[in-house]
Amino acid sequence: MPGRRDYSCEVPHPDSDALARAESLIALIPDYPQPGVLFRDIAPLLADGPALRATIDALVAPFAGGFDVVAGVEARGFLLAGAAAIASGVGLVPIRKAGKLPRPAAAVDYALEYATATIEMHDDIPAGARVLLIDDVLATGGTLAAARELVHRVGGEVVGITVLMELEDLGGRAVLGDPGLHAVFRA
Repeated sequence: MPGRRDYSCEVPHPDSDALARAESLIALIPDYPQPGVLFRDIAPLLADGPALRATIDALVAPFAGGFDVVAGVEARGFLLAGAAAIASGVGLVPIRKAGKLPRPAAAVDYALEYATATIEMHDDIPAGARVLLIDDVLATGGTLAAARELVHRVGGEVVGITVLMELEDLGGRAVLGDPGLHAVFRA
């Protein structure tokens, strides 16, 4: 892409002890937001500086230097994506729930494991921009598939999808069918 900046920041690779500690900080909350769902609360991990740094490093390391912008999926994905963008020296584009953006350029409807939703995105990235998608959890894959579609609709190229945690039993990886998918933790 003409005018593309070179973002070849060296992202440190976290050691396995730091990542094990970070994972241990994720609290498990049964029956939230509804009965039968085991919610992974990442707030304790976010509150711990060394754990957060190890997590961010692990999220972006496989893609370091290969993306121009980070797109974070609402809401907890914003927190991770913002830190990843700063650590990588690139910009951030939010992907939000319907009605939260003042000038949405594209919208996609999708199914969650226990509801349906719509997400939207501005067209603030140049055509052909290499985009790294970040979210907190990969469950059924619906949210990230919709986010990938949004990036394509506004002219971006998804070069990778990275998540804090993949819930393997819910089959999201198969739905995405994406070899560029990276999960820091699996449950």
